[in-house]
Amino acid sequence: MNRRDQALGSFIGLMRGSSKLEKIVKKDVACYQLNLTEFSVMELLFHKGKQTTQGIKEKILIASSSTTYVIDQLEKKSYVDRLVDSEDKRVTFVTLSQKGQKLMEEIFPTHAKTIETSFSGLNDNELEQLLKLLAKLNRTLDKQ
Repeated sequence: MNRRDQALGSFIGLMRGSSKLEKIVKKDVACYQLNLTEFSVMELLFHKGKQTTQGIKEKILIASSSTTYVIDQLEKKSYVDRLVDSEDKRVTFVTLSQKGQKLMEEIFPTHAKTIETSFSGLNDNELEQLLKLLAKLNRTLDKQ
């Protein structure tokens, strides 16, 4: 198999795998009445702490208008709070509320186990190699 065919096959494999993983994760987070984007925002806040709306947009790769909408929805569910920066009133931070923090503490371990199980077909060395290869691929793609 030549390099072009290997690249095309790899691309198709990544896309198929990504689609299957997305279905698994969507089903998992739907159990908590969250969609994938809402969960992604909450997971970011859970692990990285308060973020600006712009920071959230950049880290979870969604459009600005969608980011605001998702944060609005999470705020309606009382999972996040908005905090205006005391030094620059133009900047608003988003943080998990107590309710949001409690939910993530309850559901994240199960979610992480679901992800872990999804990779059960790979041994530890293969999983480590996949992680390194994907990081390398992403660094190359970032330069393009």
